[in-house]
Amino acid sequence: MTGAAGGLSSLLDGIDLVVFDKDGTLIDFQAMWAGWAIDIGRRLDVATGRPVAGDVFAAIGFDPTANRILPGGPLAVSTMPGIAETVAAVVRRWCPSVAAARRAVETAWFEPDPVALAQPLADLSDLFARLVESGRKIALATTDDRAPTEATLRALGLRERVSALACGDDGIGLKPDPAMVLALCAMLRTDPSRTAIVGDTPVDLAMGRAAGLGRVIGVLSGVGQRADLEPLADELLMSVGDLVSATD
Repeated sequence: MTGAAGGLSSLLDGIDLVVFDKDGTLIDFQAMWAGWAIDIGRRLDVATGRPVAGDVFAAIGFDPTANRILPGGPLAVSTMPGIAETVAAVVRRWCPSVAAARRAVETAWFEPDPVALAQPLADLSDLFARLVESGRKIALATTDDRAPTEATLRALGLRERVSALACGDDGIGLKPDPAMVLALCAMLRTDPSRTAIVGDTPVDLAMGRAAGLGRVIGVLSGVGQRADLEPLADELLMSVGDLVSATD
């Protein structure tokens, strides 16, 4: 197969499986998580009666002044249970007892709406259709939990085109551990050398390198900056939309 077939970038020549990260790669990371971070901070201020938000933001890797998620912080790379534990550790330092801290976190805690806040970063229906029509398989590797990931894909009309998922609560390793993407290769019986990873953070790309994938592609649509991604990427794109050939 050739990358030009189906109007796809030549970056996908020799690739049978494309593994995408989710937040920051397929959907807008800021839209999903920045508002949530601010709301959690405010709710914890109220629940504790103390100004804990600033410490919470620093701990989870969120810059409220720039309204920006930091690429190496828990909000960008950790699971939801991991983020919750980070928040709980901060709140415990502010509360008079462990029980009071637990009550405050339980009162304030909520998760972002995986449907209402899912803003695609490109014409994903077109991209996924082209990939499938070209004979390639699609998988997702995300540190988000399976239930919200499934909900997002269904809402965007993409679930039927995705052959496999590896999620943060599946127990098969977390980025940059290559176990997650190698599990996807095994599930779909695809050699890692004929697999591409597409992601917006250094851990996405480091995972691909550690797994020996045939193509490691960074996108600048999420939290990773060019300087973070360039050393690890075979190619940097502005968005996944650039996987569709400009000449199509």
